[in-house]
Amino acid sequence: MRKYVIDAMGMSEKQLTRSIKEHAIDYDKLIIKNPQSSHNIAAGVTEEVEIEIDGSAGYFVGTMIDGPKIHVAHNAGWFAGDNMTKGELIIEGVAGDGAGQGIYGGTVVVKGNAGSRTGEIMKGGTVIIGGNSGFMTGLLMMGGRMIILGNVTEFAGESIMRGTIFVLGEIKSLGKNAMVEHSTLEDQEELKQILTKYGFELTDIDYTNFKKITAKSNRPVYGGE
Repeated sequence: MRKYVIDAMGMSEKQLTRSIKEHAIDYDKLIIKNPQSSHNIAAGVTEEVEIEIDGSAGYFVGTMIDGPKIHVAHNAGWFAGDNMTKGELIIEGVAGDGAGQGIYGGTVVVKGNAGSRTGEIMKGGTVIIGGNSGFMTGLLMMGGRMIILGNVTEFAGESIMRGTIFVLGEIKSLGKNAMVEHSTLEDQEELKQILTKYGFELTDIDYTNFKKITAKSNRPVYGGE
């Protein structure tokens, strides 16, 4: 594996993004030192390269990626993985609002808590939150799956149209057009496979306790089935 280290100290956001894109062509793994919580790290990268961010990232880390596997050693700001189509974004700490916003494919994993509107307008892919998720989780969700191991707060699944939100913890309240039911055995097996892949250790009893939020109708704004 060919590795390259980028020291982001003193770099502007544009300089860092340019360096990542240039070196992603020739190397298998990029290690970003001193990321300084910069915004838009790895924005728009399409190479299938591993990117290790040795620290925290700011807003829009991994936005619009199509291929890379990004690992953030600490925390991330708002809109992590925004509009990604393919790839992987793993955040070891917490993430701000809008994690996984609008994704079409790929996987976003936040090991800790996430802010409000997690998975807002997502169309596909998978979002996993190892802790709690905030206000209006799954707002206007159009597809894909979300897995929350902790609790979700008010108006979960607000105006959801398609897709599924799995919740292990408590659901404070449901949003408009959202309904909740118990997970099936098939759901639980699927959850076990993906959560084990990303290092989450749950008991068999835990898997039986997953609930799922889905849409009552795929036309929540205009009504009708």
